[in-house]
Amino acid sequence: MTQATESKPFHRLLLTGAGGGLGTMLRERIKPWADVVRLSDIKDIAPAGPGEEVVRCDLGDRAAVMALTEGVDAVLHFGGVSVEDTFETIMHANILGLHHLYEAVHKRGIKRVIYASSSHVVGYYPTTQVVDANVPLRPDGIYGVSKCFGEALSRYYFDRFGIETVCLRIGSSFGEPRNARMLVTFLAYDDLVELVRCALFTPRVGHTITYGVSDNPVRWWDNRAAAHLGFEPRHSARAFADRFPAGGAWSDAGDITAVYQGGPFLTAGPIYED
Repeated sequence: MTQATESKPFHRLLLTGAGGGLGTMLRERIKPWADVVRLSDIKDIAPAGPGEEVVRCDLGDRAAVMALTEGVDAVLHFGGVSVEDTFETIMHANILGLHHLYEAVHKRGIKRVIYASSSHVVGYYPTTQVVDANVPLRPDGIYGVSKCFGEALSRYYFDRFGIETVCLRIGSSFGEPRNARMLVTFLAYDDLVELVRCALFTPRVGHTITYGVSDNPVRWWDNRAAAHLGFEPRHSARAFADRFPAGGAWSDAGDITAVYQGGPFLTAGPIYED
């Protein structure tokens, strides 16, 4: 007699941006949640392993995005441009591409999207102020503007069609902090995985905005509006504090990248092709 395999919570999850830094990390970590993980990126990525499908897709191609979402139960959207760039480049993936994705999600009857937004939607708030999910948006560049668009678009698709989205305003998610600013914005990989899990498995999320940040000693972001997700970070930047001495250029009151939460993104643009 053949032993039955244990059913997983989802049949097929779609992870876009699977070739990026966070996508590559999530690729292995989300496998226990689905029978099949469909991995997508605009560039070539490692071939599919057991329980995986690899689909190369340009988010700017509407027909390709429609095909990409066939048979998908939920979407983890980490695709698109993740740094400051020309408006044309950002628009193609982060604005046009995101619209294609939500239209496909709507037409396929997919009910939940986990959207990798960014803390750069509020990058022009001062570092002396704690902000929550309800403050007016103050993006620090065109990249941040594109993430504001994404949050607004996802709100529209929830209000109009009932598609639930959790917008993750991710701070700085790396293996460890890389500079003094990241002692505040650091999101450990394990905490990111847990945040994605909470966003995916919480029974009702509506349209939720949450800041993706670990339990760091200094706080810029108030997450009480997303308390229903049950996310409790287990890691902190405290362990790395001795690597970055107090003071220095980052805390210089005359430095715009220290005055405002967006840090170096404040001076990265605008970028023009000519």
